[in-house]
Amino acid sequence: MSSWEERFKADHYIYGTEANAFLKEMQPLLKSDGNALALAEGEGRNAVFLAQQGMKVTAWDYAASGLTKTERLAQEKGVEVKTEKVDLNDAVWEKGKWDAITCIFGHFPEKLRRKTLAGVKDAVKPGGFLVAEVYSPYQLSYGTGGPKDEQFLYKPEEFLQVFHDWRIVHFFMGEAERHEGDLHNGLSHVIQFAGQKNNSLMNR
Repeated sequence: MSSWEERFKADHYIYGTEANAFLKEMQPLLKSDGNALALAEGEGRNAVFLAQQGMKVTAWDYAASGLTKTERLAQEKGVEVKTEKVDLNDAVWEKGKWDAITCIFGHFPEKLRRKTLAGVKDAVKPGGFLVAEVYSPYQLSYGTGGPKDEQFLYKPEEFLQVFHDWRIVHFFMGEAERHEGDLHNGLSHVIQFAGQKNNSLMNR
């Protein structure tokens, strides 16, 4: 059993039930009735928030216990979220499927990270968005959440290289206060990215 499977079995929501602050800030960019994919969604707080805004949302995670809590939270909030147990190592990225993809503190080893970002690039529709907030390597010295192993932390150039031909709406690396449940608490060092896939043929 994975550590995440065990962690999400707790009765309470370890990251809380409120959506990430950066996602809330960027939500007006997104097509309100579009199809959204929430990557490594954990217990569902961000997926449920997008569903509350009218989006058709699918949540991916490899911990079944997290997906169960996603379904429970969606039911409590009176919305529908489709859940799929997906290991990103084996993910199938359908070209041009999603109006928006979110990655909120979804941390993976560098090789899988690169593979996932490339998959996201293909899977977003022209005109669609990626919205991501993740921890940078500097987060290790803050101790307010996230992986304790630097190989799981994002470097800013990963976004800038993979999405170099997208319209970058927002890009930030620096400090932010985050209070999200038990495990994200206090001043943090984050990377924020909101980018829109261009409509031109050369960038599809």
